[in-house]
Amino acid sequence: MSLRQQPVVSIVSIIGTALAIFLIMLVVMIDQVKYEPFAPESNRDRWLVQRGGSIGNKDWGDGNSNGPLGFNTIKQTLYRMETPEAVTAFVISTETATVSVANQAATAAQLLQTDDGFWRVFDFTVLSGKPYTKEDFDSGLPKAVITKSTARKLFGTTDAVGRDFSINYTPYTVSAVVEDVSNLVSYCYADIWVPFTSTGKDKFRWCGYMGNLSMIMLAKDKSDFPKIREEYNRLFDELDKEAAIDGWYFIKRDRPYTQFVQAFTPYVNLEPDMDAVYREKFIIFLILLIVPAVNLSSMTHSRLARRREEIGVRRAFGAKRSEIIGNLFIESLVITLIAGVIGLAMSLVSGVLFDELIFRPQNFCDVYKVTSTSVWQLFHWSTFGLAMLFCFILNLLSATVPTISASRINIVNALTGKG
Repeated sequence: MSLRQQPVVSIVSIIGTALAIFLIMLVVMIDQVKYEPFAPESNRDRWLVQRGGSIGNKDWGDGNSNGPLGFNTIKQTLYRMETPEAVTAFVISTETATVSVANQAATAAQLLQTDDGFWRVFDFTVLSGKPYTKEDFDSGLPKAVITKSTARKLFGTTDAVGRDFSINYTPYTVSAVVEDVSNLVSYCYADIWVPFTSTGKDKFRWCGYMGNLSMIMLAKDKSDFPKIREEYNRLFDELDKEAAIDGWYFIKRDRPYTQFVQAFTPYVNLEPDMDAVYREKFIIFLILLIVPAVNLSSMTHSRLARRREEIGVRRAFGAKRSEIIGNLFIESLVITLIAGVIGLAMSLVSGVLFDELIFRPQNFCDVYKVTSTSVWQLFHWSTFGLAMLFCFILNLLSATVPTISASRINIVNALTGKG
């Protein structure tokens, strides 16, 4: 069967398949940007994350308090861990800071306060200099890592290592310049990063053990997750015994979480309900698949109903059913390939041009505009391959079933359009 014999129907079939692939890719990209690895969060698949913690007191009854962890808790648990490849603690959200250099007007920038392990867990592209070290962090030195764009804004050049500027009217020195970071990442987005020991954030605490810090453990391999959790539980059990002296106790809520689980657990006071997440995903994708399936099946049935006479002629001249179905296989493959390229292009172009409408920044900051979006941050070959495979099977099935039926019709009836 030739696509050129019924160009309008063929074009509609291609458009229908392309739209199916476009919708599937777009929905998956919106979903995967929360948990799939991309720089500088390229190791998301090896993370165990604790965004915050929960604590109770014997005098509160069933009540408990939830929020970020204190630095004293981090030191007694996270920093004592030996199983992970690296660990980091950082202030739970960015803040808008006033930055300036001498003899210039001040400007606003997004500031994130971290420890030195931050630069081992996240894979930033360092353009010049070196991020602050453990010694810098322990000493609370006023050193800062800034993005390329921030360096140009402040100094008019990216050659900014060693230069001085002010953050909230406190002097800092640039220790490194890094590539700009998209705010589609979950935790590390900022314009400027500084040690939280340089601002006094390490001294802030409430309920004895809570504060303003989140933490991430980077496993050497995903197979180490059980060992990391075992060490994590042991260290928190030790801290729990100490806290119990004053009536405090920790509520673990199955922490720490993988990045996938954390992405769907937005509230610290709730345990993840992944069954509900999977049900929701199943329903969404089922709808995305059923709608194009019905449309493609209807179009294919309509096309083949008009071509029964052609099938009859081919049968009359000795064409075998297997040959007719083989031609149909090739036709379905061509439709899927053409539509796949169109659907992929539509999804990637939409993701870049309409990123502010489609995506939402993943971090807690006052920047609502998506920054530094790259198509390669959004695209995954596995997702595209599965979408293509489904649409090919869908095209093939929706065409094969009526074709087999048509090829079994009496040749005379097929030639006269009957049956």
